[in-house]
Amino acid sequence: MKKWAFIGAIIIAVAMALTWWLIPEDKSNGAELSTAKVERRTLEQIVTATGSIEPRDYVDVGAQVSGQLEVLHVEVGDYVEAGQLLAEIDATVFSARLDGVRAQLKYQQAQLAERIAMHEQAQLVLRRQQRLLEENATSEEALEAAIAQAKAEAARVEGIKAQIEQTESSLRADEANLNYTRIYAPMSGTVVSMAARRGQTLNAAQTTPTILTIADLSVMRVEAQVSEADISRLMKGTEVYFTTLGSRGERWYSALDLIEPTPSVENNVVLYNALFDVENETGRLLPQMTTQVFFIVNKAEDVLSVPASAISPRGPQRAEVKVRRNGEVESVMVETGLSDRVYVEIKSGLQAGDEVVLSGGSPQSKGNGAPNMRRS
Repeated sequence: MKKWAFIGAIIIAVAMALTWWLIPEDKSNGAELSTAKVERRTLEQIVTATGSIEPRDYVDVGAQVSGQLEVLHVEVGDYVEAGQLLAEIDATVFSARLDGVRAQLKYQQAQLAERIAMHEQAQLVLRRQQRLLEENATSEEALEAAIAQAKAEAARVEGIKAQIEQTESSLRADEANLNYTRIYAPMSGTVVSMAARRGQTLNAAQTTPTILTIADLSVMRVEAQVSEADISRLMKGTEVYFTTLGSRGERWYSALDLIEPTPSVENNVVLYNALFDVENETGRLLPQMTTQVFFIVNKAEDVLSVPASAISPRGPQRAEVKVRRNGEVESVMVETGLSDRVYVEIKSGLQAGDEVVLSGGSPQSKGNGAPNMRRS
């Protein structure tokens, strides 16, 4: 029995030794090793903001005279050319007023003709009295009376002329008011809104009532609200792109045109408006759309990079990275560059395809004095 027990013990010991030798030890000490490849990609440091879209060029078309809106020749969505007739206001009162001023002008012109004739007659009488006085055939009193009469007639002529000028001025104003009853497009564009309806009475006595709005939708303006913490990182010409809700990742690119110096305060947050224009050839960008805006403040194209979770900073632009090579994990010092908070640029120390260990799944490195993970 002792012999068989001894043989059994030897068999168990051999089996345990073979198991230890043939079955490799878990390299992650019970945890799965998490790694990533060193790859080339474009990294961007961005400032994000929300914004809205408006037409860059638009005009509110209003009425310069009061009256009932009689006809509207366009609808929302219509494209109009500059100078096209848009609407008409009832012109009955303005036409009647203009007829009255024209009649008054004709009457004053007739008065002027009469006064000119009287003035010419007074001039003839004056010349006659002057000749008679030279011949001692009249008195000085008669000559003085003729002179006074000629001057009076000349003054009456000038007075009528002044009245005519005043009436002509009123005539031009009334003609303009009559023309204002026909409203024309001041620019080419699309009718984006209608503020008035046919039959509505417009009162232009104090403010100009808006009838409709025309906008040029070929170029849109994005107004992005940037926090005071980020606004100093932006400048005119900063590259920017944005997406819209439902755009499915489609991007529109432009460059920053203007930062408005006066901020707005919302819930104790100071925000500055950053404006830029974008071409809208397809017409897919519409007024009041909400945008997610990305200002690119720094950029590195086609550079080696690793996930930020693989980096252990060791100083300015220096970091330690754990690399798995030939089944072993070792520490490598690398020079870092731009970071977009997800990936970090590697300027030196690694090559494309190297496998780096991510934090949370890395064992102790060989470079730190840890035992070799592979048995020999």
